[in-house]
Amino acid sequence: MSSRVLLAAGLILSAALVRVLPHPQNFAPVGAMALFGAAYFRRSWGLALPFIALFLSDLVLNNVVYKSMYPEFKWLSSGWNYLSFAVVFAAGHFFFQKGVTAIKVGGAALSTSLIFFLVSNLSVFVETTMYPKTFAGLLECYAAGLPFLTNTILGDLFFAGAMFGVYEWYNSRKTESVRA
Repeated sequence: MSSRVLLAAGLILSAALVRVLPHPQNFAPVGAMALFGAAYFRRSWGLALPFIALFLSDLVLNNVVYKSMYPEFKWLSSGWNYLSFAVVFAAGHFFFQKGVTAIKVGGAALSTSLIFFLVSNLSVFVETTMYPKTFAGLLECYAAGLPFLTNTILGDLFFAGAMFGVYEWYNSRKTESVRA
């Protein structure tokens, strides 16, 4: 297995570990994990790695961290979160099919935040009784989620920048040493 594959896998697993450490609400590497995996894993087990990392970190978060604060919490995250992750992963394949650039990473990270915002708030609207099942109720649900969007955007931009930046920096260093 190449050092690039090991680095990419290590970055995804590190991002999953960061999820279980204390952090500001919604400032998390989930979107970056999906984008990064989509950009650098094209086949075989690599496609599954971001999903496995998400699942394992969800198990720890839900059964250790959140369960202690909220005893009624489910043992596994909502399927909506995995749907959002899958949509981001698919979008990442589209964004990066012709290569990775800083502009593409930034645009993809912003798109990731919006996808998560739309899907996660739709799940609250559909699965709870917090809002009336009307168009006005849906808009109210999205409005209530707006305060969380800022940290989602900041987290996606930060972690995508960090993951893609470390990977590209490593590869540029490796290329320089081959030329010398």
